[in-house]
Parts: sequence; C-alpha cells; structure tokens
Amino acid sequence: MQTNCIFCSVAHGQTPADILYRDNQVFVIKDIAPKAPTHLLIIPIQHISEIDQATSDHESLLGHLFLVAKRVAVLLKVASDGYRLVINQGTHAGMSVDHIHMHLLGGAPLGAMG
Repeated sequence: MQTNCIFCSVAHGQTPADILYRDNQVFVIKDIAPKAPTHLLIIPIQHISEIDQATSDHESLLGHLFLVAKRVAVLLKVASDGYRLVINQGTHAGMSVDHIHMHLLGGAPLGAMG
C-alpha cells in the first residue's frame, strides 16, 4: 500500500467510498467526474503505479480487471448496448492517480476518442 495513494486508502478502508463491487483482487467505484452516464473505475487492491510498472507476475490480476468489467457491465445493464474500457498510461493520456485502474464508460452512445 502506498501511503499517499487515494485508491490504496479506499481499498484499505481508510477513505470512505461507495464500493459497487469488491472481491479479493479489485474493487469498483463510480468516477467522481463522470464522462458518461455510467462511468466506473475498476481498481486493483494491489498498488501498481502504472502499466509500465506491471510485470508478468501481474498478468492474472490485469486479466481479472477485464472479467470484472464484463460482470459489472452486465449488472448495470450496459453490456447489451456496449461500453468502453480505458486504461490511461501517463499524464499525456490523462492519468491523474498513479495507481492502475480501468474506466468503464457506457449508458449512452460514446463519441470517437481522439
């Protein structure tokens, strides 16, 4: 756990949050600045700063992010119409918290990213 990481603080119960889903590897919360009607963050409990810091030891965890995204999309009824999954890498991509996380966006037609 990183002491200055907001996601680690939420994962370990030090900062309150409305956790929509949680298992032993990840948790899911709503994005505080949503870009779509459904905008969730799927966050590993284990702190990994960014994709560039991931190793083959993280392969199962990173794959688990996608399976949880699918599960949550079905639960929130956005799976049938489609949704977008985004992982930002670095500041130029818009990464604002140095802890790997996946965005799930859906609930309306999404424009092209550019």
